[in-house]
Amino acid sequence: MTAETVTLPETQHAVQLVGPDELTLNTSKPVPTPGPYEILVKVEAVGLCFSDLKLLKQFDKHVRKTEIVGGIEPDVLKGIQSFVPGTLPTVPGHEVVCRVVAVGDQVQHHKVGERYLVQADYRQLPTAAGSNAAFGYNFEGGLQEYTLFDERVVIAPDGDRFLLPVGEEKSASAVALVEPWACVEDSYVTSERNTIKAGGRLLVVVADGREAKGVPESYSPDGEPAEVQNVLPTDVAALADEGYDDIVYFGSDKATIDGLNDKLTAGAIFNIVLGGERIGELVSVGVGRLHYGMTRWVGTTGDDAAESYKHIPADGEIRENDKILIVGAGGPMGQMHVIRNVCLGVPGVSVVGTDFDDPRIESLRAKAEPMAKANGVALRLVNPQNEPVDETFTYFALMAPVGALVADAIQKSDDDAIINIFAGIPAPTKHDLDVDDYIEKRCFMFGTSGSTIEDLRIVLKKVEGDQLDTDASVDAISGMAGATEGIAAVENRTMAGKIIVYPMLHDVGLIPLTELDKHFPTVIGKLENGKWNREAERELLRVAGGNG
Repeated sequence: MTAETVTLPETQHAVQLVGPDELTLNTSKPVPTPGPYEILVKVEAVGLCFSDLKLLKQFDKHVRKTEIVGGIEPDVLKGIQSFVPGTLPTVPGHEVVCRVVAVGDQVQHHKVGERYLVQADYRQLPTAAGSNAAFGYNFEGGLQEYTLFDERVVIAPDGDRFLLPVGEEKSASAVALVEPWACVEDSYVTSERNTIKAGGRLLVVVADGREAKGVPESYSPDGEPAEVQNVLPTDVAALADEGYDDIVYFGSDKATIDGLNDKLTAGAIFNIVLGGERIGELVSVGVGRLHYGMTRWVGTTGDDAAESYKHIPADGEIRENDKILIVGAGGPMGQMHVIRNVCLGVPGVSVVGTDFDDPRIESLRAKAEPMAKANGVALRLVNPQNEPVDETFTYFALMAPVGALVADAIQKSDDDAIINIFAGIPAPTKHDLDVDDYIEKRCFMFGTSGSTIEDLRIVLKKVEGDQLDTDASVDAISGMAGATEGIAAVENRTMAGKIIVYPMLHDVGLIPLTELDKHFPTVIGKLENGKWNREAERELLRVAGGNG
């Protein structure tokens, strides 16, 4: 093992999740010695995320806390110290910037002293629950002073790296917040499939009196499906769940549609060809799987299946003249969506942001209104409890994991509306939706989960090139003493922006930036118009004193 010249402590402070809603601050967690392929890093800063709360509530039921079922040899997994699937205690925290302090003797691509931004989503490692492994979930995360990576995990099969090198110029907070900003970016640049999957499994279900039309015409240019299965509606119940990449249903029976919902595998498209008929009642749609399973619903009022695919957008990006509604705009992620969309430079867009919390709305207003004015974007921020939002929109971004918001978006949609289900509704969740209205308006609802390495690169380049200041998102700072209170603040939505935890500060509690003068008056003096920055961070670390 190679280590830094400073002697590492034997123990550290760490926040551990030991069961559903069971967080504990462990002040004597051992600092591990890296194995041959492992990398020990010191965590400089970690941002708290709403996804941490979902892990807190679901624990071993969370799709990213389950066992890994592919992409790596089981014997390799057994030897990775930080791999903690199922009911094993884990350390949350995935918005992390860190520095290497020791490496195993077989590590080839990471060196002591290097600084990295973490890409948390190990998409090459599928989990038993149909998602992927992730840092801060079934691998221990960053709410501790020191954490481990294994080079056989953080080097992707194509040679890409999940630890992205970063320079010394930017604050730890600014770099850590690249990850949530990258998740926002991913939801807009995601690439959507608009044909029947080449090499996939296709199910065609035809009701009595209907005929299948437009199916071969909808095949991908890359090839036909590997398997095509034709069944009657009465056969649906006997089919295996999550078994098909594409389902085309020629019919309008609610019970059949409800049953077919469960037959979609991850990334599947469900095409409902109504043929002039109506379903006539609400359909129970797996809204949770739209986000975590990347399933998609399309349809046509006509009789040609090929028509449905023509309305699938190439990606989730906003378009010229879009009327955008961001629900939950005052929260940390909602603020990012608002700022991104008013600054993107797309002609003719207007943005309405809603939130039930007036102080969060005012916090966002102070940040976003000058940006909107500078970019010529009409921006309206409202509390719908005081000012109802009755108009229709062409783009929705939903920040709260509530199925009813999807139903409301369909009701308020203009033709060809895009519904971005950004917040992760729990994967098993279903909600009754007006699929007739959805199909008639040619809506498209989609969700994304996490980010890719390329998303991080895009945002990191903006940050390092001074095109984006992620520190604008910071609302409060904390050391380990306030980390669990910080997670509670995320749950109770008491902070408008992001909370940054500095693990080396053992005794610092949760401090909103507006209250810094009560604790560290020299730090508040370093803020720029109330905004967190590199100099404020340096002063905090100087006066609060780092440990370890």
